[in-house]
Amino acid sequence: MVKFIADSSCDKISFEGVNFESVPLTIYTDEKSYLDDDKIDVHDMLDYLSNYHARSYTACPSADQWLTAFGDADEIYVVTLTSGLSGTYNSACVAKDMFLQDHPDAKIHVIDSLSTGPEMHLIVEKLIELKNEGNSFEDTVAKITEYYKTTRLFFSFFSLHNFAQNGRVSKVVASAIGILNIRVLGTADEEGKVGVIAKCKGEKKMLSSLMAEIEKAGYKGGKFRISHVENEPLSQKVCELIKEKYPNADTLYYPAKGLCSYYAERNGIIIGFEC
Repeated sequence: MVKFIADSSCDKISFEGVNFESVPLTIYTDEKSYLDDDKIDVHDMLDYLSNYHARSYTACPSADQWLTAFGDADEIYVVTLTSGLSGTYNSACVAKDMFLQDHPDAKIHVIDSLSTGPEMHLIVEKLIELKNEGNSFEDTVAKITEYYKTTRLFFSFFSLHNFAQNGRVSKVVASAIGILNIRVLGTADEEGKVGVIAKCKGEKKMLSSLMAEIEKAGYKGGKFRISHVENEPLSQKVCELIKEKYPNADTLYYPAKGLCSYYAERNGIIIGFEC
């Protein structure tokens, strides 16, 4: 039995027609927690966090959670949030070693996506495609390793409040961005660490800069995925701009789940695409 697994920063609970499972991360404050599963109320979480001004943070799945997800599958493919931001990859690798002690004939490949959200979505889609083509475990591992070297991630955030609350940026910087109506445009580097490319005043400037960065990254009309935090209109606009230049582009947008919504915050978007 083949099984595909990703942590919840992939933003997907299911992929049609395949054995897929999402393993949840957890969002914490000193007052309450949100498990990023199919029951999470993202809107409620966003309302709460926007008015919360003490520490907040996230926690990766435990090795036991991964082991439960592995179940009794014979061939397992795991895609995790970048190790540059989380211990999720390491936790999955610990679970892999534990599982193989009791199931020595099983085959497990754990992928550090060096990314999150839509780029993880693309990796899972490609894994499913490779297995549907009849590739062996070894060939699938080799091909997916080459594939995710050809995908990229960009994001546009309207707020850095939660980044400030968990100590990743200064509260002064986060406050200035909120007051000045600035959109932060950023990407993930080759080591899976998030960095800011530009700070854009207004949506028009942000869209112009975003399209320029996508072109510069080498996009030529391949798969294009967007997860958004309660901002379907902006996601649709970006996809329309892509379609104007690449009419045959395979575009898709969908709501972000808890972990990506925590970092992207309300109105933010995260983009993954094939170069």
